[in-house]
Amino acid sequence: MSGGLETTTALVTGGGSGIGLATAARLAADGAAVTICGRTESKLAGALPTIDAAARTARGTGSGAAAPAPSTYVVADVTVEEQIAAAVAAAAGDRGLDILFACAGGAHHMGPLADADAGAVRATVELNLMGSFLSVKHAAAAMRTTGGGSMVLMSSGAGHFPHRWLWAYGMAKAGIEALCASAAEELGGDGIRVNAVQPGIVDDELMAPITAGGALLDDYLDQMPVRRLGTVDDVAAAVRFLAGPEAGWITGVCLAVDGGHHLRRGADYSLLFAPSGP
Repeated sequence: MSGGLETTTALVTGGGSGIGLATAARLAADGAAVTICGRTESKLAGALPTIDAAARTARGTGSGAAAPAPSTYVVADVTVEEQIAAAVAAAAGDRGLDILFACAGGAHHMGPLADADAGAVRATVELNLMGSFLSVKHAAAAMRTTGGGSMVLMSSGAGHFPHRWLWAYGMAKAGIEALCASAAEELGGDGIRVNAVQPGIVDDELMAPITAGGALLDDYLDQMPVRRLGTVDDVAAAVRFLAGPEAGWITGVCLAVDGGHHLRRGADYSLLFAPSGP
């Protein structure tokens, strides 16, 4: 039986699939009452059975096993302040909020600087950096009411060292790392810890066009001392550690979860657009 997060509440943005869903399931398995949010209701509704099943399995089926709190969802776009504020309020309920995993993100632009579309770059920054900022802003207010909590933000190796042609996403993620450091310094006095994870390439639906194979995948693997794709559970385990009491004296850390990729060079995304043959 897992545990350690009983009586806690958690909000996972971008929790309908991939790393967000795996982390929501991990938190629920360890006892948290989990709320997920995202923009697509059908995806969120479809994710709840996975989260609830993880919680039930972890608690067992014996007569003495306490029934886990059912997971819930809120449709919310993290770039719209009123919507993320509502999601935080729903997750906190009457108990307050203990854990935030700000996972929502993505890339609207990929390519060279010289011909970049400014609108796509702005959208990338809005989704990743502004979405994380708004999540932190409203989660901090909710956590203060109960004397503290833990936030984990979603960075990326691309935010820590250059990945050719992935610079727009990378600069947004670098901003998240700066946000992590500043929020950790400012909110520590309120009992709020703020950390981040820096995943490498993870075999999920978002990265499927790359993980299916090709020159870009080979380039990734060639730069990884532990030469394998990551899994959503690899990242979920890191988030669970940073979010929980085991990391109670850790704040302001950006934890690489990437098979050692950060020890070498970033991947070359121009390979994604290179001709594959004659």
